[in-house]
Amino acid sequence: MKRYIGALDQGTSSTRFLLFDQAGAVAACAQREHRQLCPRPGWVEHDPREILANSRAVISEALELAGVKSIELAAVGIANQRETTLIWDGGSGEPLYPAIVWQDMRVADMIEELGGDGGRERYRQRTGLPLATYFSGLKLRWLLENVPGLRARAAAGEALFGTVDSWLAWNLTGGAEGGRHITDVTNASRTQLMDLATCQWDAGMLAEFDIPAACLPRITASSAILGEIREQPLAGVPLAGLLGDQQAALVGQTCFAPGEAKNTYGTGCFLLLHTGTRPVPSTAGLLPTVAYRFGEAAPCYALEGAIAITGALVQWLRDNLRLFDRAAEIEALARAVPDNGGVYIVPAFSGLFSPYWNPSARGLIAGLTRFANRHHLARAALEATAYQVRDVLLAMQADCGLELSSLKVDGGMVGNELLMQFQADLLGARVVRPQVTETTALGAAYAAGLAVGYWSDLQALRSNWQAEREWTPAMPPAERERLYAGWKKAVARSLDWSEEALKIVTTP
Repeated sequence: MKRYIGALDQGTSSTRFLLFDQAGAVAACAQREHRQLCPRPGWVEHDPREILANSRAVISEALELAGVKSIELAAVGIANQRETTLIWDGGSGEPLYPAIVWQDMRVADMIEELGGDGGRERYRQRTGLPLATYFSGLKLRWLLENVPGLRARAAAGEALFGTVDSWLAWNLTGGAEGGRHITDVTNASRTQLMDLATCQWDAGMLAEFDIPAACLPRITASSAILGEIREQPLAGVPLAGLLGDQQAALVGQTCFAPGEAKNTYGTGCFLLLHTGTRPVPSTAGLLPTVAYRFGEAAPCYALEGAIAITGALVQWLRDNLRLFDRAAEIEALARAVPDNGGVYIVPAFSGLFSPYWNPSARGLIAGLTRFANRHHLARAALEATAYQVRDVLLAMQADCGLELSSLKVDGGMVGNELLMQFQADLLGARVVRPQVTETTALGAAYAAGLAVGYWSDLQALRSNWQAEREWTPAMPPAERERLYAGWKKAVARSLDWSEEALKIVTTP
């Protein structure tokens, strides 16, 4: 039997390649950060060439680190930042514009235009999604309207659209020489161009957004043999898994039954609740989405709470305010004070996502006095993540009657034990960290491994999952509610900020 499964985990701030063994343990990992490009207020871009170059580099580095050759890999899976939108030349492989990141807000003026009498909810029944700056479809429309000559090339099938999974899969499987132009159902479900029930591109949505079908990738299962990698050092290895990063983490946490949930703490924060084989509509600001589709089986669905800024707030304190040199230093800073000193930070840098869906919100720091110092700011930044997660869980309770007893957690921030304890206190529920916290990459590996028989079934994956640490609530309920009331007061002041202050230039 082959020894390993590879997983390429392409995230908002970095790209990693990991090797997993049959027990789901990490055998090797290599990682590289990429630049966050913010050319104008509200705009966030990545360089597709940099992402591809970093992907190739970390693949080589991880294999060299482990002393592993491609013949020892059974398959490779890809997990990716989801709504980030790319367009490239199908003949040369050259990007035709920078990647427009999911946090980008340049399409804000299209929402009112397209909403009409139905407002932001106009397309929710078909796609599961409200009109928002978050999703890929409007970003693609903006590209077609603003990049000279692009619409004609897209209609002719010469310009190819995709999210990051499509870009990487196309390049790894041959690029201009026969590369597979594909995306899986989880990523397609975040474009607002796919019918959530049929898992096919919706002709009506394409007409509404004025998008030619010829530029779109083929929608595939999340776990299937999708093509053969043709690039060294992985030439000949099957590409057998594609998953949006948050759905990949759901799979990596083995949440395969309705009612099971996970929360990923990364650049943003994403809580997914498995809801079964039919999409469950939300009336509380959550997103029905495809959880995964394994082979020919029916797709499974989830309700998602999407939070735009969590770990990115720590990066902002590090890079913009120079509050510390390394992100890991924030925990020690925050522990230097017993509480937040009355300070709250609402990180609405890209508006607020679930459950508010208010693109006009803007970030603020509230409750400042002469007493406040950088320690209080550090603590308030960590607490902002936990408050936003409680917002989402309350919305899930409203939609599903969910009574949470424990929450599986993963992502880069779960190493921050102060945050994890505060999260347990604020939820009044156990917070459980698994032994393998690289659950996004692990989910991509699981999808690929199932497709090629490296793992036999879902039970084999469940047997790999083990808890490493858990936190139990220790805060008195009255204190929990007092702190949360302060958060809600701060959020109320961030909503619907001055429209003049929000005006964003929307031409390139």
